[in-house]
Amino acid sequence: MIDLTRDVVATTIPYGQKTKLPAGSHVEITQELGGSYTVLSDIGLLRIEGADADALGIDPAKPARPREEEQAGDLTTTVTRVWNELKTCFDPEIPVNIVELGLVYENKVEAFPEGGYKVDIKMTLTAPGCGMGSILQSEAQQKILAVPGVKQCTVELVWEPPWAQAMMSEAAKLQLGMM
Repeated sequence: MIDLTRDVVATTIPYGQKTKLPAGSHVEITQELGGSYTVLSDIGLLRIEGADADALGIDPAKPARPREEEQAGDLTTTVTRVWNELKTCFDPEIPVNIVELGLVYENKVEAFPEGGYKVDIKMTLTAPGCGMGSILQSEAQQKILAVPGVKQCTVELVWEPPWAQAMMSEAAKLQLGMM
């Protein structure tokens, strides 16, 4: 158990509502993937953003190299970089990234004539009523916009086709004990 060292705003899982956890609240980290922390508290499961890691007594992770120093790549490199960023977005309840879960239906990267890229992502959720959709959508967009050369990004939540466990990669199924 960890006692929060300061007040922190957390997101309730799966509802997606913001709530304030006061300093001294007891939490247990259940998952720390993709730069955020899923914690169990006396009020349920919550997501604490990486920027608030210090409240958990954890030093916020620093990137090995600032992305601004990276050069924009060609179209193929940019597509790969976008996929790699999407693999750093995790469902807060399932320790598997959104790509391996089969939630990303489309990664469309187009070059602007003046240089740079526009990225359009179509993704879904494991359950249509999940309140974490806008949070995962925003996280994916922010991470993609940090890819060198990406100037514009749209992440759209779609519901067709409906997600099913069969869409998960074999690696995800293995990780979750489904094989």
